[in-house]
Amino acid sequence: MVENISLRSAILGYLHAHLDDNRLRCLAPLFYGRLIRGVDLKPMQVILSGYYGFGNGGDEALLATLLQMLPAHVSPLVLSANPQATTRQYQVKTCDRNDSIRVFQAIRQSQAFIWGGGSLIQDATSAFSPVYYIGLMGLAQGLGLKTIAWAQGIGPLQHRRNQWLARRAFRGCTAISVRDPASAEWVSRWQVPHHMAPDPVWSLTATPVPWVQELPSPKVALVLRSHPQLTPPRLENLTTAITAFQAQTQTHLLLIPFQATQDAEIAKRIRTRLPKQSSLVSLTNPRQLKGVFAAVDMTIAMRLHGLIMAAAAGNRCFALSYDPKVREFMTAHHCPGWDLDQIPDDPQVICQQWLDHYHQGQGLSEDEIGDLTRQALIHQQVLQKVLS
Repeated sequence: MVENISLRSAILGYLHAHLDDNRLRCLAPLFYGRLIRGVDLKPMQVILSGYYGFGNGGDEALLATLLQMLPAHVSPLVLSANPQATTRQYQVKTCDRNDSIRVFQAIRQSQAFIWGGGSLIQDATSAFSPVYYIGLMGLAQGLGLKTIAWAQGIGPLQHRRNQWLARRAFRGCTAISVRDPASAEWVSRWQVPHHMAPDPVWSLTATPVPWVQELPSPKVALVLRSHPQLTPPRLENLTTAITAFQAQTQTHLLLIPFQATQDAEIAKRIRTRLPKQSSLVSLTNPRQLKGVFAAVDMTIAMRLHGLIMAAAAGNRCFALSYDPKVREFMTAHHCPGWDLDQIPDDPQVICQQWLDHYHQGQGLSEDEIGDLTRQALIHQQVLQKVLS
């Protein structure tokens, strides 16, 4: 048994090291699953807890990547706000995250529990949100499950109570991976061992979307969301600027809502100004959502995973930051942009900045994208070590 597990690790390491095609590298676990089919690994039910089932493209992409990275013998059970949709999308077992009795039963019947990536432990949007996730983690730890804080983006944590609760939860984890230096600073301050790697969505396998590829080129993607700092005057200035930008570049705009409840209204409003020069791209499949950006030349985005997916496809990126995680992306990848409250008041100035980046800016190189994709697989190694 030990010999076979060592062989499995050697095979997987070889595949990761020698498959130069990023897509093949991401498929390495599938090869691994086939190659060790004869190894007697006991089936393991694992709870996946995250912001799933809310129709947020970034969090669904994290779920898709987590499912892609899980070892073959793991049977995932996803806590979802929309269990039927999650089952339909990923063909996995689900449980209504708001049904406390069923959630307790599911955790009690499982062998491991995973916080499934993203900004779960933060109290900027809600003081209660981190308490929900920490409570589930505490229950799992109390019941003796293996627990993983996977690909975490920690903070802001403004309330001391939440800081104390988070520190206690992270200290009880079997393993931890974080996705950025700010999160690593939190766990380092709490003196908790951890691994840091780029957001795992860098390694999500993308699926092409033929009808998007057939739209006129060149293409520019726009990923905006509602936010208190995106005031009506600022949105109007951005809309005026994008209209002028399109006229001068003759690009086709892809308006991409990552979460319909927050993004669709803005996308539809902008499209009324450019009905023949733009398309609304509404997708719920995260692999397809990432695949859209393969046909895009430049992306202007507020959402972190819109920027990650675009950068992974080699797009020139321009960020509009509403959150520290977007600012982290801008710093890490030398991405130009503004915080929302720093957007110029003059649409001509906005347009000119976009024109300059469109004509003179550069996306990440293939080597840079390959390095980020490889480094993101550290999150997979954490899963394999704990769950094997």
